[in-house]
Amino acid sequence: MLSPEHRRLLVVDQGVAAVIINLLLNGGIAWLLFRSVSEIPLWGESSVGGDLIVTALLLPLLTCLIVSKIVGHQVRSGKLPPLPSGQIPESGWSHRSSAMRGLFLGACSILLAALPVVAALTIADSASFGAFAFIGYKAIWAGLLAGTISPVIAWWALADASRSSAA
Repeated sequence: MLSPEHRRLLVVDQGVAAVIINLLLNGGIAWLLFRSVSEIPLWGESSVGGDLIVTALLLPLLTCLIVSKIVGHQVRSGKLPPLPSGQIPESGWSHRSSAMRGLFLGACSILLAALPVVAALTIADSASFGAFAFIGYKAIWAGLLAGTISPVIAWWALADASRSSAA
C-alpha cells in the first residue's frame, strides 16, 4: 500500500499537474513555432508528423531528467518519504540512469503514441492542419502523453531515490 504522500506524487503531482503543465507548455511552444503560418503540412521541415515524433522523444526524456532530480531531492531532504524496503523493486528500469529511462520512454512514446497518430492522419489523407487547430491538438496530445508517462517516471525516480536512501 502506498502512503498518502506517494499517492499524491503519482496521481496529483505527476498525473493531473503533469497534464496541465504540458498542455500549457506544449501549446505555448506550438503557438510560438506555428502562429505565423496558415497551414502546417503533415510532412516536411516544419510539419505535424515531425513535431509529434520529436515531442514524443523529448517530452519523456526531459520529464525524466527533471522529475528524477526533483523526486530524488524530495526524498533526500525528507519532504517525501522513501518507499518501505519491501516495496523497492529489486530490478527493472528504476535501476537505470534517468537519461536511459527517458530515452526508453521516448522510444516507446514514438512507437505507441506518435507513429499511430501520424499513420492514422496519413491514412485519412490529412494533408495539412490549420495553425490553431494544430496548436490545440498538440497541446491536448502532449498533455495526455505527459499524464500517461509522468507517473511511471515518478515511480522509477521514487524507487531509485528510496534505494539510494536505504543504502
